[in-house]
Amino acid sequence: MGGTREARELADIASGEQGFDIVSSLAGRVRNPLLPVGTVRVGGFGGVDGLREWLVANGIDAVVDATHPFAGIISANAAAAAADLRLPLAHLRRPSWTAQPGDRWIRVPDLAAAAKTVGELGNRVFLTIGRQGVGAFAGLTRPWFLIRAIDPPDGALPPRHELLLARGPFAVDDESRLLADRHIDVLVTKDSGGDQTDAKLTAARSAGLPVVMVDRPPLPEGAVVMESVAQVWDWLRSAAE
Repeated sequence: MGGTREARELADIASGEQGFDIVSSLAGRVRNPLLPVGTVRVGGFGGVDGLREWLVANGIDAVVDATHPFAGIISANAAAAAADLRLPLAHLRRPSWTAQPGDRWIRVPDLAAAAKTVGELGNRVFLTIGRQGVGAFAGLTRPWFLIRAIDPPDGALPPRHELLLARGPFAVDDESRLLADRHIDVLVTKDSGGDQTDAKLTAARSAGLPVVMVDRPPLPEGAVVMESVAQVWDWLRSAAE
């Protein structure tokens, strides 16, 4: 269950190993996704029941949830389906970002809390949460938003905004220039982790800007969590023995 850089790396390693038949599943929420090597399926499963049926029909022996850290529903569905079928399941999650000296982070539990907080911090907001969830900010009429996403958001948008379509990784110098050119005074982001989009945090730190950091949704109770592709690959090989 992929869609992340780590999932593509794992598919690349495992697809070249004799005895492993890898199928990567993508949610289909990005119009032109970066595809992994090997067999790929795109689209939802239809909840836990649909996922369970697909796992049985395709003779799956082990499941790796290497989805985005904020794909909470699919992670919960994977845990439920794997438990029902008694299949081994590992959740591959890159480490969260850690605040550095000089950072001005305000951690919030979800996007609704971020929307309540941001209006108190600034008038020109850099919103980097992807295209989903932008609607949580649609009712804020005073701030101006720079909304960056790979694809255009669906649904309602804040009345005062600029839409910037772009895919990372991004360079620190470019992020600093963007903050200055748009006169940004607060950044909103999800705690995605990794080094693909962390340049904005460095730029915000250098500019002394507050950052509203949305915490990740919790994984299911008892989840087996691994933070690197190497760990998951060792786990898969052990499961195959």
